Amino acid sequence: MSDQEQEPKHGRTGVELFAGGGGLAMAVHRAGFRPLLVNEYAPRACQTLEANGAKPRAKDDETIPQPGDPWPLVAGDVREVRFRHLEGKVDVLAGGPPCQPFSLGGVHKGDEDERNMFPQMFRAIREIRPKAVICENVRGLLRPSFKPYFDYIQRELAFPFVERRTGASWQEHDAILSGLDDQKVGDPSEHYRVVMTPVNAADYGVPQIRNRVIMVAFRSDLNVDVDAFKKAVEPQFSESALIRSMLIDGPDSYWQRHSVAPHIREAVLNRLPGTIPLDDGKRPWRTLRDAIAGIDGATPLPPIPDELLDRQEHKLGGFTDHIGWPGARIYQGHTPNELDRPAKTVKAGVHGVPGGESVMLLDSKHPTDDPKYRYMTVRETARVMTFPDDWKLEGPRGEKMRQLGNAVPVLLGQVFAKAVAKALDDVECAR
Repeated sequence: MSDQEQEPKHGRTGVELFAGGGGLAMAVHRAGFRPLLVNEYAPRACQTLEANGAKPRAKDDETIPQPGDPWPLVAGDVREVRFRHLEGKVDVLAGGPPCQPFSLGGVHKGDEDERNMFPQMFRAIREIRPKAVICENVRGLLRPSFKPYFDYIQRELAFPFVERRTGASWQEHDAILSGLDDQKVGDPSEHYRVVMTPVNAADYGVPQIRNRVIMVAFRSDLNVDVDAFKKAVEPQFSESALIRSMLIDGPDSYWQRHSVAPHIREAVLNRLPGTIPLDDGKRPWRTLRDAIAGIDGATPLPPIPDELLDRQEHKLGGFTDHIGWPGARIYQGHTPNELDRPAKTVKAGVHGVPGGESVMLLDSKHPTDDPKYRYMTVRETARVMTFPDDWKLEGPRGEKMRQLGNAVPVLLGQVFAKAVAKALDDVECAR
């Protein structure tokens, strides 16, 4: 059963913008928020959402979905979507506005780039007045060249009802916002308390190094305990714990979970520091080998034999999208993922992605064997993004990889969405 078919345990509601392949939407749904509207522009991503149970609806359809209804998918340009009919009905508004204006892969135009969709996120806040907002984006927003604009984004998120005057520059608007505080905005339901958290997804149980920023905003009139929320989203996994688990013996050893040849273990240990790190109380980072073997009870993915690197769907072990793909290369600056580390950041591409993010180094049978490697399958990549195995991805291989590269890892989003749900629950319990 897909995540869309599973009704949340709680009665909270949500709206998802820029849904893409569904990572953050799935995380928010799992945290107990029933979607009242899901929006996505890319046709292939919309097909993926439909394949997993979303039901298309017209932009002017203002019917409020009932518990048990499919996700209501409004496809197309968010600038054409209206949200007034949802005012006062939404607990959380979530989304990752397109990041190309800010990422290293984009054109570095920042707010001048027409793909900047933050203004649409703020418009949705004004029309919906959600209790909370979750917004994910690339770590590039923290670069010195963009930090002034990112500070402005956070101030806009705090005061979304103080609109930018037509024709005004963002600097002129920022000067106005910089002079505001909670006491200078009369209606506390029209400003938000913002928590910005730089994250590495590996610190949250995702088997991937993925550096991002997550902004969460709570409506000020709710008096949410922001300190408790910050504590709830503190990382629970660490690299030190992974190294420790590789250097010790016993039930907590990394090698208890994975049966590998002695020369493989020795090669990994030779790259580690000789001293065992102190126990930091956290869980070990999850590795690419963990993802393939199956985390949280998932069934192991079978290996791809050389003769099946043929671009054909053989449904090895019953898995879809676990397709061998030939032609992988490694060279200076284009190095493969190692099995006993978290994977590199999944990017929105398939072949030609710089850095070797879609290539995986395989275990050698003998210590003297030349290195063997291949492209990662879509299913392996989906596991690195912590998508469940029954989540269907639509389109050719390149489109599927693009949807995964643009997504929020489900487990990362789930940590923040559950913390938001807990913060809202605590407010209601205190009343």
